[in-house]
Amino acid sequence: MNRVYGEPVEVRARDDGRPTRFVWRSRLYTVRAILEHWVINREWWRDPEGQESQTGQPELEFWRVEAAPGQGMPPGVYELRRDAATGTWTLRVGLSGAPQVLHISRRRPPHGLPGA
Repeated sequence: MNRVYGEPVEVRARDDGRPTRFVWRSRLYTVRAILEHWVINREWWRDPEGQESQTGQPELEFWRVEAAPGQGMPPGVYELRRDAATGTWTLRVGLSGAPQVLHISRRRPPHGLPGA
């Protein structure tokens, strides 16, 4: 699957910021589910001016969503990113909707060493 990073999109969101719809490449997508949400805050300790008014303010807000371009169309997983400073949204596609599972196998200790 082709991956697109940082492509601008128009997003309609609720008052609490949750995206409900977005327009990408002239198609309207309806958000069916919010899979993840996370925020990256400003690095206030790196600001030489030490502006306390911006401390804790989100810099980037991410929403991983399941969305479809219409009724009966299969949904895809999309990542919407909002830049708090500018209010602009960008889109990242090509994500897998399946959760990633880490498999850890227990290896036997090398020959001659006692096992745990």
